[in-house]
Amino acid sequence: MDLVDEFNDYRAKMNDEILGADNLVLKRIFNLDSRAFEEGGALPVKTKEMLGLVSSMVLRCDDCVRYHLGKCKDVGVTKAEVFEIFSIANLIGGTIVIPHLRRAVEYWNTLEGKDA
Repeated sequence: MDLVDEFNDYRAKMNDEILGADNLVLKRIFNLDSRAFEEGGALPVKTKEMLGLVSSMVLRCDDCVRYHLGKCKDVGVTKAEVFEIFSIANLIGGTIVIPHLRRAVEYWNTLEGKDA
C-alpha cells in the first residue's frame, strides 16, 4: 500500500468511527468543514483548496496538508501552483514550516506518480 492509499484508508476508517459515535457537535464540525469547501459562494473550489493547503502548512498539520494536497490535485492545481502555495506558506509561517514542506513535497510527488 502506498503513502496516499494508507493515508486515505486510515482517514476514512477513523472518520467512520468518530462519526459513528453519534456526537452532535462532532458531526456538525465535520459537516461545516465539508461544506466550507463545496462549490458555491464567492470563491471557486480550487481557490478554497489552495487556501486550505496554505493554512494547513502554516498551522503545521501534516494530515491537513496531505488532505488538501489530494484535493488540490483533484481540482487541477498544477505543480507550479503548489510550489507557489508552499512558498507563501513558508514566508508566512517561517522556517518552522520547512519540515512540513519536505513531507508535503514527498506526498505531492506520490500523488503525481499515481497519475503516471
